[in-house]
Amino acid sequence: MARTDFKSVDDYIASQPGAAQDMLGRVRRAIRKAVPEAEEVISYQIPAYRAHGRVVIYFAGWKRHYSLYPATDSLVAAFEDELSPYKVSKGTIRFPLSEDVPVKLIEDIARFRAKEAAEHGKGEAAGSRKR
Repeated sequence: MARTDFKSVDDYIASQPGAAQDMLGRVRRAIRKAVPEAEEVISYQIPAYRAHGRVVIYFAGWKRHYSLYPATDSLVAAFEDELSPYKVSKGTIRFPLSEDVPVKLIEDIARFRAKEAAEHGKGEAAGSRKR
């Protein structure tokens, strides 16, 4: 049975097969560089980055790929050309473990999601003041 009690992103990455550990470490560094203010947490038993009062982005390792979540409709539209080589479905972007980590693309996606989260948070705050 897979381990599901991760206490940190370090624990999560260490639980992955050797080759995936390096890739996930690069994904982690790209996200942290792009969104340095984000708090690194485990949510739904995968690494997540929280900023602006909400989770901005998640990543997870799988047998043949790693994924970023959520791939919102606006994100997919904004990065349509850059994402064309990858499988995108149901809020998920899949990157094959057999290819180099697209660090710049992941940084750009993380920044985009942080901006979405900040704008969403502003909308909620404004809505709560309208009573």
